[in-house]
Amino acid sequence: MKNKVPLAALMLLSPAALANAQTLQPDAIDGASITPTLLERTTETSDKPDPAIVRLQVLLDRAGASPGVIDGFAGENVAKAIAAFETMQGLSADGTLDAEVIGRLPEQTTVVEPYVISEDDAQGLVSEIPEDYSEQAKMAQLGYTSVAEKLAERFHMDIDLLKALNQTSAFSVGDTVSVVNPGPSTQGTVKRIEAHRRTGQIVALGADDTLIAAYPATIGSRETPSPSGTHKVKGVARMPPYVYNPKINFKQGDNRKILTLPGGPNGPVGTVWIDLSKPTYGIHGTPEPSMIDKSGSHGCVRLTNWDAEELAGMVKPGVIVEFVD
Repeated sequence: MKNKVPLAALMLLSPAALANAQTLQPDAIDGASITPTLLERTTETSDKPDPAIVRLQVLLDRAGASPGVIDGFAGENVAKAIAAFETMQGLSADGTLDAEVIGRLPEQTTVVEPYVISEDDAQGLVSEIPEDYSEQAKMAQLGYTSVAEKLAERFHMDIDLLKALNQTSAFSVGDTVSVVNPGPSTQGTVKRIEAHRRTGQIVALGADDTLIAAYPATIGSRETPSPSGTHKVKGVARMPPYVYNPKINFKQGDNRKILTLPGGPNGPVGTVWIDLSKPTYGIHGTPEPSMIDKSGSHGCVRLTNWDAEELAGMVKPGVIVEFVD
């Protein structure tokens, strides 16, 4: 039986929020048609997520061609995911959503599912994450700040999309909410990684150079570029602390001293660090998944936490990492 929406909760919503609650329903996503003109009719400047693009992003994610954060908006990360999927399928990788690509997407089953919020989901939260590193260094962990944030990352969703699908939910223990199901993590043994600076994408290749997975990435910046050439994976650290050294890395605020920040999903390197043979450089997660390939990093390769974790599960020390473009 569906949960009834309390009248008081409805009264708290603005007219715009009520409109979203009426239009962005699970059935709208599961019943949406993915057509060749889909990406032509919507852009990143749209003010409302498109149910068909949500569906497309989920299906690409299930195929191992990550679109990054699932938010319902078209953009470069979606086009890159389509191009990667085309490569996996032996097609010309032009990033065009045509009938052949659509026909080869994973079976278009239900992508939105109900989820009951558990006691564990409400554990380990922090009240806020201060911007200043010196304040972060005083904390025991840089954890999630809400149940909604934790669930958004677990299901690869933008938090605004999660809230749009659950307009009247307080995200309390016992609540049933709607989430997208991106499918299980991609499995495989990665032998080589290519970091494509120009396109902002990481590709993970198997022994025969078969494309196993692809991820949108932020690779360095103009001020702090990524390394060049070929390097190797040294190891993987999960929930790593972060050592801030303004003389080696960059200057944050007024901090001039070396600081050790605790680990956590909202830490500067997210939930996982893939250490490279180039000192101080690595492939890692991020506290801001919606900003992947939209803002610069401090020389490293930044992925969403879930993409970094998936990649970390497929690499071992010695894997080649080549920076190209």
